[in-house]
Amino acid sequence: MHRIVVRRRVLTVPVLYATIAVCNAWGESFMTIAWGEFWAFLVGNPLFCATVLLTLGVIFVNGWTDAPNAIATCVSTRAMPVRPAIAMAAGMNLLGILGMTALNANVAQTLFTMVDFGRDSRAAVTALCAAMTAIVVWAVTAWVFGIPTSESHALVAGITGAAVAIHRGFEGVRADAWVKVLCGLALSATLGFGLGVCFGRWLRRLVARLERRSANARFRHGQVTAAALSAFMHGAQDGQKFLGIFLLGAFLARGQGTAAVFTVPLWLMLLCAAVMAAGTSVGGYRIIKRVGMGMVRLEAHEGFAADLAAVLCMLVASFGGLPVSTTHTKTTAILGVGAARGLRQVNWAAAREMALAWVLTFPGCGLVGWATALLFLRIF
Repeated sequence: MHRIVVRRRVLTVPVLYATIAVCNAWGESFMTIAWGEFWAFLVGNPLFCATVLLTLGVIFVNGWTDAPNAIATCVSTRAMPVRPAIAMAAGMNLLGILGMTALNANVAQTLFTMVDFGRDSRAAVTALCAAMTAIVVWAVTAWVFGIPTSESHALVAGITGAAVAIHRGFEGVRADAWVKVLCGLALSATLGFGLGVCFGRWLRRLVARLERRSANARFRHGQVTAAALSAFMHGAQDGQKFLGIFLLGAFLARGQGTAAVFTVPLWLMLLCAAVMAAGTSVGGYRIIKRVGMGMVRLEAHEGFAADLAAVLCMLVASFGGLPVSTTHTKTTAILGVGAARGLRQVNWAAAREMALAWVLTFPGCGLVGWATALLFLRIF
């Protein structure tokens, strides 16, 4: 089983060589990539360069189309204007990647071990490039129609489809990692909705005993904090997924067949966080409007309840190594809060439309990844 070791600072040369010696003695291989080595390899290997650019493109699109979910309720209840909320989300995404990866990199490990692209380095990197291309196409298409699809599940489906293409079968797909993905899907739906119902009912009773204007003002302040935490957890979840894919690309491009121990260097965390933050800063008002306003009209205390439910659900999943979708978690929490008020208060037609998009993500993006990988393998 692969194991990820996170370091807050770059390993010194003596420590690095000592670690490699120990790993070799155990029959394990060790991989890390320093900043200088990364740039040298990037310039000298066009295929690796393409992998890096496409992975960064997927990270940018994630920040552009997925991160706005974290601030959807905050904007919809007018606790914050759109532009300051987007700026806050970008900053908290950055902190989420740095903070959670330093504490617990289990989600990155799950994505790293999701598939096996085989021992042919060139074919493996080509298939990974195809998967990243498929994910970008899928995510941008969903954004055009204002559908908050899950880049997390698109990522899983895309790389799985590419692995199936390269092996001409499912032997390259690791079932244990897929079990974690399905458990995360179930968790984001059930726990997010359940916590939304519980917090929604509790805060509704609390607000009923308070003066309405004063309660709304207090909860708007609280909602800003909850939305910031939600953006932090988005960075913690999705940032780790892309760290795992980024290192997988570097791992395959260097022609290394196996690795039991590797580090997530600080420079890579900063790079991924900066690109995701840049994507978030581009905007995402379509997604904000669809998630925060299209399904349920929320008041300040209800927006706070939805944010709190989503944050707790993602926190549990992150420490459990379950790659959950921030989109699923946030929208099911919003539906739970709306259902706490009354089932008729929820726009179930919009909810069904989004649920259909989620259901189609696995087979749809998987097929696109498979077809793109076959095309890329034939061309390159």
